[in-house]
Amino acid sequence: MSPHAVTYQLPRIKLTAELKEFAVTSNAFLPEHSPLKQLPDSYYEPWELIIQHLPALIRYFDIRRAVDTLPVLSTERLRSEAEWRRAYSILAFLTHAYVWGGEKPAQVLPPQITVPFLAVSKHLELPPVLSYAAANLWNFSCSGDDFTDLEHLDTLHTFTGTESEKWFLLISVAMEARAGTIIPKMMEALEAVKTRDYDVIISALEQLKSCIDSVGVLLERMYEKCDPMTFYYKIRPFLAGSKNMEAAGLPKGVFYNEGDGKGEWRHLRGGSNGQSSLIQFFDVVLGVEHITSGNNTEKAGERSYHDIVKDYMPGPHRRFLTHVARKGSIRELASQTPSSPAQERLQAAFTAATEALTVFRNKHIQIVTRYIILPARSGSKDGPQNLASSSSKKNGEELTGTGGTTLVPFLKQSRDETSEAGRLE
Repeated sequence: MSPHAVTYQLPRIKLTAELKEFAVTSNAFLPEHSPLKQLPDSYYEPWELIIQHLPALIRYFDIRRAVDTLPVLSTERLRSEAEWRRAYSILAFLTHAYVWGGEKPAQVLPPQITVPFLAVSKHLELPPVLSYAAANLWNFSCSGDDFTDLEHLDTLHTFTGTESEKWFLLISVAMEARAGTIIPKMMEALEAVKTRDYDVIISALEQLKSCIDSVGVLLERMYEKCDPMTFYYKIRPFLAGSKNMEAAGLPKGVFYNEGDGKGEWRHLRGGSNGQSSLIQFFDVVLGVEHITSGNNTEKAGERSYHDIVKDYMPGPHRRFLTHVARKGSIRELASQTPSSPAQERLQAAFTAATEALTVFRNKHIQIVTRYIILPARSGSKDGPQNLASSSSKKNGEELTGTGGTTLVPFLKQSRDETSEAGRLE
């Protein structure tokens, strides 16, 4: 510890209250308990019936007929936040099933989905699309208390009913849960920057490195039960949004029809792990700065992709990242010329943590190569018009991600920006 440091211990009760304010739980950005499996009010049975049979309705190209026969349900009977979240997840899945569940994408979303989806999205401060929150954070069940245990996790909804899709979604759930304990530790470390309590900061950084390493191990378990060709052709097309999807059949995006002549065209990003508040939390506490907008047409003053996708996070989580960014800078402290062994240890711990995050992003690129780039190169343009058929035969530099980015260049730049943050010269 620095001889000038003041011993500081952030009170646990204060920290807990601080995190609760931003809907951060002991499972990080996942709920404290498993999401609802069913809306309790029978009024919403029409939604529940369709979502329970979603894979079959998609398989037999019957999803649009089923949605078109729905009544326009009100959201006024939703009570708890858990109910609002379930409604959001259901309507997000129905939206993407409707848009992508045919030989050609549907460019108009009917009022049966649009009207309640806009209301639910407004309540949760999210866009009306299949975000990471809808597909991952609020779309699982656990037969135990440990959300990191993949053997006890299951999805609530999938598009295909395949083991590959379940595994793909649940890997992210386990990764999120694994970081539950590191968030309070890093909050303590940020407070300790003010008092130069090097022991607290170094310990937190060492634990952060270990956490990122273990999250990376979970990511690599993707290979165990998720088949690349099934993912590319059967699963990934349903994750796509309506932004930058001209080649996939949505030249103007999707028109959200509210009925009575009301509605608007929307260009929204699809579900992507880039919308994970956890990965951005790692970036914020390590001082990683991202500048790319996620496409090849960046303009001066344009928001970075990492900033844009905060709009796709639940409101409290988005505000939490802003709150954390204002706490102080571990990187700034680590960048100072060391004048003591403690400062040298701080630099080493900081560099090790950023290297771990760089390695994690390399693992992500390897996943993308195996599950997207290689299938795209060997694939066929036959079949329904969607993200898979429009990406066939493209090279890695041209592929569009479900979040609307130029996939490979964006991921490589994000990795390089992470590596750069670890250089303290």
